[in-house]
Amino acid sequence: MGELLAGSSVQVRVPASSANLGPGFDSVGLALGLWDSCVATVTERPGVRIDVEGEGAHDVPRDASHLVVRAMLRAWEELGVEPAPGLHLECRNAVPHGRGLGSSATAIVTGVVAAQALHDVCRGVTGSPDLAFTNDLAARLEGHPDNSSASVYGGLTLSWSDSPAEGTRTLRLTPHPDVRAVVLVPAAQLSTAKARSVLPTHIRHGDAALNSARAALLVQAVTSHPAYLLAATRDWLHQEARRDSFPASMALVDSLRSRGHAAVISGAGPSVLVLSTRDHVPAVTSLVQAQAADAWQVLDPGVPATGAQVRALRRGGDVLDALD
Repeated sequence: MGELLAGSSVQVRVPASSANLGPGFDSVGLALGLWDSCVATVTERPGVRIDVEGEGAHDVPRDASHLVVRAMLRAWEELGVEPAPGLHLECRNAVPHGRGLGSSATAIVTGVVAAQALHDVCRGVTGSPDLAFTNDLAARLEGHPDNSSASVYGGLTLSWSDSPAEGTRTLRLTPHPDVRAVVLVPAAQLSTAKARSVLPTHIRHGDAALNSARAALLVQAVTSHPAYLLAATRDWLHQEARRDSFPASMALVDSLRSRGHAAVISGAGPSVLVLSTRDHVPAVTSLVQAQAADAWQVLDPGVPATGAQVRALRRGGDVLDALD
């Protein structure tokens, strides 16, 4: 299957994401223009060396337990490739950790893409990595596909799976040009595991019916009819169950929605996502600043049209052209 040559190096960039968007629990994702980047280099010296700048620089591990490394090792296992004898990662993180913006999915996608790209480089293969492979493996490693699929493909993504054997399938859609994603990031963190632990094991049939109607409307609102964003982001499955986990976030969601803004919890929280339009972004920003200017960082990152990007830098010391 091809040896991983010392000196081979690739650069990977992966965007953040927001998941659920209200009623699209574990199935709908939106890419956000906050990018993590990583240069992965195969080294002759055994072991793992990791340099990290930016978000999580003082918290993430510097050994093989690092999430990017774990994803790379799993990808090589799936591809039937012997792991690199040594590995050097240079990570620059812009995606906030523990804020519901897909930092774990971003790391996993980075690792899977880097592993594929290094394998391709060492075989002299050009072209983009197999994103269907990336998408399915990242969803399995993450445990759900919404964040990871948006990071893989960019734009708005809808993901589903009929069975584990068939894997995750994703449809990428383009948001309406007037739609803007305003992200409100608090200082507090919340782990996905903790946020999921409070979810009920069963829901009422009536709530499921209400939610399915809004999930269908959500797709139309984001892609074609932004006037329906407020109605389309109503949720019955997860936000209320998590209210006590992030009361300040839910209070902000309630306040924004009462004033006509389509605010939701971003992923597992505690960040808040507002699906707005160009003309209404200033009103959202002003409202947040008037209520709690010091408590929330307001971001307008845009929605990237593409997801994971990769460039081959070297193959055994030779400079190469970009893979995509």
